[in-house]
Amino acid sequence: MTDRLVPNKLGVHAFVWAADWTRDDATRAIALTRETGYDLLEVSALDLGIIDVAHTRRELEQHGLSATISFGLDASCDISSTDPERIRAGERFLMDAVSVGRDMGATHLCGILYSAFQKYAVPPTADGVKNSVEVMRRVGEKAAESNIILGMEVVNRYETNMLNTAAQGVEYCRRVGLPNVRVHLDVYHMNIEESDPARAIRETGEYLGYFHTGENHRGYMGSGQLDYQRIFRALIENGYAGPITFESFSSRVVGQPLEGILGIWRNLWEDSRDLASHAYAFTTAQLASAAQSVRNAERSVLV
Repeated sequence: MTDRLVPNKLGVHAFVWAADWTRDDATRAIALTRETGYDLLEVSALDLGIIDVAHTRRELEQHGLSATISFGLDASCDISSTDPERIRAGERFLMDAVSVGRDMGATHLCGILYSAFQKYAVPPTADGVKNSVEVMRRVGEKAAESNIILGMEVVNRYETNMLNTAAQGVEYCRRVGLPNVRVHLDVYHMNIEESDPARAIRETGEYLGYFHTGENHRGYMGSGQLDYQRIFRALIENGYAGPITFESFSSRVVGQPLEGILGIWRNLWEDSRDLASHAYAFTTAQLASAAQSVRNAERSVLV
C-alpha cells in the first residue's frame, strides 16, 4: 500500500493493458500495473484455460501486487436458467474459477457470476433467481475456505436481466446469506440504471464488497459526466475499505468477442500507460478530497 489518506487498495483492470492473458501479456500487464502505482490488478477470466496460474502468481508476488478476478458467465453456463444442464455447467465453471483464484492468490472473484453475460429478451423468473441463489451459496461456501470474496456485479439491462440496481444486488446477497457474497458496484452501469448513484452506494452499506470506477463513455476519468465528488464522498461516508478498481475499454486494446458484446467501436484512448496514470492520480486526489470533506463536516458539529 502507498501512503494515502484512505485504506482502499487501488486497482486497474487487465484490459487496460492487454486483450489476452498469455505469459508475455501477464508479465507486461503486471509490471505496468506496479509502475503506475496501483496496488492490485484485476485479471479477466472469461477463458480460464488461457491463464498460466503459477506464472501469474509468481509475477504478482515479485511485484508486490494483489489480484482479483472478473468474468461473466456465457449462455451455456447460465445458473439463472431452468435448464439443469446449464445450471450444472455454470456451477462447474464457478467452482473452477474459485480454484484458479485460490491458486493465484486472488482476494476477490467478481462480475456477472449469477446469470449469463448477455442481453435477455425476457425478465428473470422466480425459479431462475432461486436456482442462481442456491448455486451461489455452494460456490460461496467453497470461496470462503480460501478467504475469497464473491462480488455480484450490478450491470445495466443490456448485460443481464437480474441485477441492474444496487438494491437488487443487496437483496440477492441477502438471499444467499453468506458474509463473503457481496455487491459489486460499477459507476458505468450505475450511471445508466440508478436515479442517484451516491445514494445507492450509501444504501448498499455493508454489503458493498467491490467497486469499479471509469467513465460514462469508458474513457478518461473526469472527462465525462459522472459526479465523482459525490460518488467518492459516499464511499467515504459508507466506510468502504475494499478495492477500488479502474476499468476502461477501447478498441485500441480489446478485440472480439468483448468488443462486440460491449459495443467498443471507437478508440477513446490510445496510450494505456497515460490512461492508467491519469486514473490513479485522479482517484487518489478525489478520495483525499472526499475524506477531508467528511472530516470537515465532523469538525463542524456543535458540542
